[in-house]
Amino acid sequence: MAELYNTNAPKKAANLSVNSDLLSKTRAMNINLSATLERALREELAKCAASQWVEENRSAIQKYNEFVEQHGCFGDEFREF
Repeated sequence: MAELYNTNAPKKAANLSVNSDLLSKTRAMNINLSATLERALREELAKCAASQWVEENRSAIQKYNEFVEQHGCFGDEFREF
């Protein structure tokens, strides 16, 4: 599977607005803000990429499902369960 983004790209500063109470409690717990944000963004990017893939392939998925309904899955005759 292709990489979602270049993991070797250099870091870049970004200005963000965050709930002040959330920020202070996060800092009090010594949570690494940069690592946490990167992880959350990576997860969100993966979800968006998966949704985009499904949308782009919706027609093929539908046709495959119709084929399986009519003809069954490949290898059904060999299944022992």
